[in-house]
Amino acid sequence: QCGKAFRDTCDLIRHQSVHTGERPYECGQCGKGFSVKSHLTVHLRSHTGERPYECGECGKGFSVSSSLVQHRMIHTGERPYECGECGKGFRKSSHLARHRMIHTGKRPYVCGECGKSFRDSSGLVIHRTAHAGECPFTCSECGKSFIQSSNLIVHRRIHTGERPYECPECGKRFSQSSTLTQHQRRR
Repeated sequence: QCGKAFRDTCDLIRHQSVHTGERPYECGQCGKGFSVKSHLTVHLRSHTGERPYECGECGKGFSVSSSLVQHRMIHTGERPYECGECGKGFRKSSHLARHRMIHTGKRPYVCGECGKSFRDSSGLVIHRTAHAGECPFTCSECGKSFIQSSNLIVHRRIHTGERPYECPECGKRFSQSSTLTQHQRRR
């Protein structure tokens, strides 16, 4: 159907579900279906809260091993995906792809309400919540509300004093990764 070849019959059968839409592995709690059993296993962790992959550096847990691999790059400072245009490095290939649009000027996601365009779909989704006047993420400490959960997470650090990002050069700690990046550029 698509020309992909597989050495193992099991891999071929698993891949064919991409074309058939078959999802034989169903979550008993919410009914969501999956084409691969391992995807169901990972999904079940969203119900149980299980996070079997733990960072040895800071103790943060993850439900998927690949998320731990990505997270560890925060501590090592590793940014394996580099922009050929400006040399900026990224932890994820998807972040590099989004960044490249800065150089090309592409903004393919357009708001139907006001015409504002965005480089990625998540930017458009966040923008739409602003039109709707929604700020669903509220700080239990001070009542301030946010459009994005990530902004609330960063905001909470004002109250907790948490500074999870450390400069490997001088040991200074920061509450936001972007502040650490700015600090490193100035050194």
